[in-house]
Formats: sequence, C-alpha cells, structure tokens
Amino acid sequence: MSLETNPLPEDDKLFEHYNFTVDKGQNPVRIDRYLTDKIENLARNRIQNVAKAGGVLVNDNPVKPNYKVKPLDKIKIVLPYAPYENLLVAEDIPLNIIYEDDDLIVLNKPAGMVVHPGHGNYSGTLLNGLIYHFDNLPKNSDDRPGLVHRIDKDTTGLLVVAKNENAITKLAKQFADKTSTRKYVALVWGDLADDEGTIEGHLGRNPKNRLQMIVFPEGDYGKHAITHYKVLERFGYVTLVELQLETGRTHQIRAHMKYIGHTLFNDARYGGDKILKGTTFTKYKQFVDNTFKVLPRQALHAKTLGFIHPRTGKFMSFDSPIPEDMQKAIERWRHYAKHKKD
Repeated sequence: MSLETNPLPEDDKLFEHYNFTVDKGQNPVRIDRYLTDKIENLARNRIQNVAKAGGVLVNDNPVKPNYKVKPLDKIKIVLPYAPYENLLVAEDIPLNIIYEDDDLIVLNKPAGMVVHPGHGNYSGTLLNGLIYHFDNLPKNSDDRPGLVHRIDKDTTGLLVVAKNENAITKLAKQFADKTSTRKYVALVWGDLADDEGTIEGHLGRNPKNRLQMIVFPEGDYGKHAITHYKVLERFGYVTLVELQLETGRTHQIRAHMKYIGHTLFNDARYGGDKILKGTTFTKYKQFVDNTFKVLPRQALHAKTLGFIHPRTGKFMSFDSPIPEDMQKAIERWRHYAKHKKD
C-alpha cells in the first residue's frame, strides 16, 4: 500500500487529498472500513458521508461506501480540511506593492506564491507576508485577513487587498456583483477560429480527477461562469489572448479554455504541458520543450484590475507588465511563427 498527501487547488474550502494503491493480497472489504483502518483519526461515518458526496474515487470513478476494494485498486479520497488561519505566522516576505493608501493595497503576485495557507502550504504564502507588513487587516467571510479575491499559485498578476472593514465590505460586494474589471493575458494552444467570443458553462470539480474543474454545459452541476476572450496575436500553433472575467470561479480560465479546445500553454494540471498542436518534426518538439523550460508554468497573467475605490467612489484601474518568463515564451513563438519552414 502506498500513501501520499497533496494539496488540491485553491477553493472556497481547504482539502486534504489521499492516494492509496491496494495491496495485491488484499481481501475484499468495504471501502469505508478499509479507509478507516488506513487513515488515522478518521471516523467511519465521516468516510461514508464523503463517499456519498462523491469524494471517494476508485480508479477515477466515484464509489459508494459499500464498495468492496480489490487488489491494485487505486483509491483517492478528498476530505474537507480544517482551516489554517488560526495557525497563521507572520513572515517577512517581500511584496511587490504597486499602490497603497489608507484603505487598500494593490500588489503584483509572482509565480509560485500561494495566496493563502492550505494543506501542504503552511507558510510562505501571500497572507503570511501581508500580516507581517500590515496590522489589523479585516477578515473576509472565510476569516482570511484582507483578501478580496485570489489567483492560482502559478498565475502571476494583480490582487487588491483591503486594509479595513469598510474597504473589504465594499470591494467584496463589487466582486460579487461583477462590477470589478479583471483582464488576463494567456498563451493558449491552437489557432482560435474567431477573433473574439464568450465561453459560458457551469464549473464544478471533475468527478474523475478531483484536481481539475470541468464544464457542465447543461448547468445541472457546479457554479455559473462566464469568460470573454479576444485574440491579441496569432502564432499558428498557439495564440495570445486577452480574457475578461464576469465571474471568478476556481480555475475558471484554465477550465473554460480547455473546454473549447485551447488549453493554456504548459498548464500541467489540464494537459497543456504536452505538445497539443504542431508538427511531428524533431526540431519542433525541441523548440516546444525548450519553451516549456523558459516558462515552467501555465501561461496566464492577471494583467488589468479595475474597481471603485471604497472611500472616494472613484474608479481606479491598474495594469501590470507581462512577467519576463511569459514574455520570453511569447517572443520565442513570435520568432518561430515568422521563420518556420514546414
């Protein structure tokens, strides 16, 4: 039997994720009993409730609590995990602040920084840095000081942080009411058919891969999500696009773009770290592999952020340059598209 724990994507809750491979000599036994024996301090009725909610998977398929495990079954279980905010430790982490006043902070988050603590990320997060540099940040509805919104660990770009109760209340309402402006720049696989368009589809966790979000086009599950896109530049096998969010769901852009067949370049979680478009020529493969090394993360940057200031009532807009690693990848594709000889 093998066991590992991994963090799930940032979401409205924190999760603990276990993987098991059943031993060859395992006798048939109910999965709720099996997991009770394998996971310390976990009650059987809790496992049953998780299974009923679709959080216990065998060979990537949800199973009921009475499922009988078989040799070499691959089991995944996703458990809601206790928040870590009460364990928050202030850390002297440099913050790239581009604007600050008495009510709010606008900062540019680098790649690799998690926004708030979760399982597997107890320290080194943006929130650890914020509580070091700023006193008495107001808590949001999830008890996370100052946070109004978030972006994924390996997505770069702009975030606004509230410094008092008035600011967090008014800013959070703008995000909820979809009156804030958020524009991203992404490099995606393939050549989009249209210069602009809208992707609409409910997003929910993939029952076959709990690390991913997927689109439920019938709207029978998940949360309503809308993404607008516009082509900025075409490179043949990849396209540079601008994306504007109407909603702010977990992995919204990443899941929506995969849904329409244009996965983000080097987005490992959604399959973008494979050569999805192009030729079979060895030189092309080498070029793509080298570009993956230049940009070792998904090609997504939160470039523009706009909102009404909670005190003055004036609209404020901020823009951040595309980071160096992503800019280098774009330049490589631009040069390749110009000089390719297939």
